[in-house]
Amino acid sequence: MKENSRQRLSLYLYHGARIVIGLVFIYASYDKILHPAAFAKIIYNYQILPDKLINLTAILLPWLELVIGCLLLSGVWLPGAVFISNVLLIIFFCILIYNKARGLNINCGCFSTSFGSSSYSVFYIARDFIFVIIANYLFIKIFIKPSVLCKVKKPTNN
Repeated sequence: MKENSRQRLSLYLYHGARIVIGLVFIYASYDKILHPAAFAKIIYNYQILPDKLINLTAILLPWLELVIGCLLLSGVWLPGAVFISNVLLIIFFCILIYNKARGLNINCGCFSTSFGSSSYSVFYIARDFIFVIIANYLFIKIFIKPSVLCKVKKPTNN
């Protein structure tokens, strides 16, 4: 009985993590899809990509985020969606740390293309770290310990 409870909890945590990361990606994509030029300026301010890739990234990245978020929410193609979401979140996290170390005080651009919120703080790094932990939990559940997701049995009334 105790084993079954742990498996159920694991399943609930798994679905909760999937929903959270899926919603994060969908929410993050929305403003960037509506304002690609403003997002391109934010990407430019990070001073990481070559100029030739900025516009392409500003157009494609939000749509990739939207697709990944929808896949995570729907449960379709989960291994690929979880893998790509982990890669993206780790890249975003590393970029935030890199620019903080360089002393750049720029708009994060994570959820809004508005230039009003230009205070670059440790909050963004901490928030992204939490997202990376949640996404890594999904990665572990899908790629390293997938059997736990398949073992949940319905309780019997004996």
